[in-house]
Formats: sequence, structure tokens, C-alpha cells
Amino acid sequence: MANGCDVVVIGAGFAGMTAARDLSLEGHSVVLLEARDRIGGRTYRGEAFGRPVEFGGTYVHWTQPNVWRELQRYGIGLAVPLELDRMHWLADGVVHSGTQRDFESIAAPLMARYFADARLHFPLPPQLGAVDTGAIEQETLQDRFDALDLSEHDRDVLDGMLSTFIHSHREQGLAQLLFWAATTFGDWSAFVETAGVWPIEGGTARLLAAMAAESKAELRLSTPVRAVEDDGSGVVVTTRAGERIRASSAVVALPLNTLSDVMISPDVPRPVRAMIDQKHPMRSAKIWARVRGEIEPFGAFAPVGKNPINTARVEYRHEGDTLVVCFASDAAAIHAEDRESVQAALRTFVPDIEVVDTAGHDWVADEFAQGGWAHHRPGHLTGAAPLMREPHGRIHFAGGDIAPVGVGGIDGAIETGAIAARDVTVALAHC
Repeated sequence: MANGCDVVVIGAGFAGMTAARDLSLEGHSVVLLEARDRIGGRTYRGEAFGRPVEFGGTYVHWTQPNVWRELQRYGIGLAVPLELDRMHWLADGVVHSGTQRDFESIAAPLMARYFADARLHFPLPPQLGAVDTGAIEQETLQDRFDALDLSEHDRDVLDGMLSTFIHSHREQGLAQLLFWAATTFGDWSAFVETAGVWPIEGGTARLLAAMAAESKAELRLSTPVRAVEDDGSGVVVTTRAGERIRASSAVVALPLNTLSDVMISPDVPRPVRAMIDQKHPMRSAKIWARVRGEIEPFGAFAPVGKNPINTARVEYRHEGDTLVVCFASDAAAIHAEDRESVQAALRTFVPDIEVVDTAGHDWVADEFAQGGWAHHRPGHLTGAAPLMREPHGRIHFAGGDIAPVGVGGIDGAIETGAIAARDVTVALAHC
């Protein structure tokens, strides 16, 4: 068995990096294990078209306290996005076009109806138990769409607006969408700005590099973990290569959908085990398209199942061309390497668009992700996820998938990493 340390942190995404850094700066000996050959988890700033692009999680906001504190800590700002004023939306079998104001005049009343009770169910979003959410936690996205009794046109407009966040209407819980809206005072458009507009200046890799440079943890890449055991006197972490590392505590900061590949002993509470085994249903894709020429900046929306690309937005200019970021609700419906299919899907909105190259990362097929950010099934947001945030003996869990507030995002990942580090520090002080 390898020499012991105070803490083993498993997973070097934003949650694990935060926990490892904070614990090491408190003077604890920390080993940070990462299955990939890079840090970052489901954020991944790679190369495409001769420039860096974000293949995974990207956007943050100054109203997100945890990530904003980190950006201020390292003197990193936000990149200014391109202004969009041309919108295209597929509704009732027809592509409509207009200005941002034209689209908002149609979409805003529909969004207001969908999210009208967000603050009723979540008046204080950080306190998930503030009201009884039992009834709303049993509803799916499909249930809410059906209850609104919309025309085909209005349903398509609303579905298109939400499609970036939807893979399966029948598997995803309504509560999480309402919770997200409640964090921005019940205003969905405000939530979308916080979650999907502002990239980090220099990208996610710049912030991660700054955190890693300050951390004193020992980082081991290409080291996937097979098992984590609390044996009553400490924790033993076993890697897939068979190495056993003893520590006083462990922080497991892995994506929810990969946790069933790790043996946890003693087992987690039954609701948490059910959530781990069922996995969350998000199986979407993010695709970059390089488009010939500097075309007019646009945004586009299509309802789930009615176009392979459900949302698209002009993001950058590059060497006389335009980079468009696209999201597909179903990763199986379109593949990043299929340039012609991406072009055909974009031509639904802009008939003469010419795609010269495409790029992406398949997060669904990725062994160490098995999907995108978490959107919880009914019952898991306010049931299993809070249980998972509680210490499991000497084992602590972290990650944006189970965040108290910023669930599904970079801010939530940092939030849970900081909480885990605090809890472990308190526990070690009482050993």
C-alpha cells in the first residue's frame, strides 16, 4: 500500500481542483487523482480550426459568487460576446426570422407561463427544503408542457427556447428548471445570461492553470480509480492499476454518470444509490462549425426532435470566417465530424450557409463523463442530491451535478469543492 496522505481527491475538474487546492493550502498532504491525461473534467479547451475553442462547459457570470471570486483571485476577466440581433426560430413547421426584440415579444410571455411558479416552489433557492417540493418533484418537463395546453406554434417556440437544456422531456424533472429560474428571481432569460453567454477571458484552461499553480497537491494524471473504501480507521483508494492509497479522508469529485463504475464501501444511502445507478438523462452534444465568410451574427432555435441542431449562435470571427457554436439535444442525431449533416441542419435556419469544417468532443461516449451536465430525474434534485452532499463517513462527494445552488455549472462545481474542503478540514481537526 502506498504511503499515506491526509486526503485523496478523485477527479480534477473544477470541483476536485478547488478541493485539492484549498486543502493543500490549509497544510494538509493531498493526492489528486485524475483519470484523464489533462485536468478540467467536462470543461475542455482544445484546438480546432487553428485556434483554441471550448468543447465542454464554458460560460460563467459575475453574479455567480464562487467562480467570480476565483476569477478575481487570479485577475482574470470575462470575454465580451458578439452582439446578436438576427434570430431564427422553427415553429409549426416554418422557420421564422426577426430581430431579438421580435423574438422576445413572442417567447417572453410563453416563458413567463412556464416559470410562473418557480419562486413559489423555490422562494429561497439555496434552501431546498424551504417549502414542500414533493409534488413538483414528481413532474417531468413533459407534464408541464402538457399542462400549458399550447398551440403547436407556441409549444415549438417554448421548446426551442429550452432545447439547450433538454434531452428527454419524459425523463428530466421539472423541478430543476424551476430551481434554475428561481436563482435569477424567476426570470428564465436572466438565468440564460448567467449560464450561457459570457466566456472566461483566456478560457476555462486559464483559470484551471492558475488554480493548479497555487495548489500544493500532488497531481497524478491518467490514474482512474476503481474503489473507495472507508474501513473504519481511514480511507483506502484503489486505482484501476491496483495501487492502494491510504488517507484519512477522500473527496470524490466525479461526474454523477461515472460513479457506478467506482465501488464505494460502505455503500451510499439507498436514494443516492438509486440516483447513481439510474444516471441522469442528459445526452446532448456541443458542436463547433466554421462557416465561410463573416456572416451576420445570428441565434437560432428549434424544438427537440424537429431538427438535429436545436440551438446555434455565432460566437467568434476567425481568419475571415465565422465560428458558430451549436447544441444538439440528442447527441445520437448528429455527429461533430459529419460536416455535411451539420451544414444541412444549419441550413434549416440560414439556407445559404456554408460549413467548411466542424469539431466537437463526444461527451456521451467519453468513459469519464458519460453525458453532459446533470439534469436530475424527478425526485433527485431535492431528495438524493442533498443526501449525497452530506459526509459519508470519511468519504465526501463534490461536483457541479450535486451542487446546492449552481447545479450543472462551473460555479456549482467550485461551490461543492470548497464545501468539501471545509468539511474535511473540520473532520481532520477532530481526528
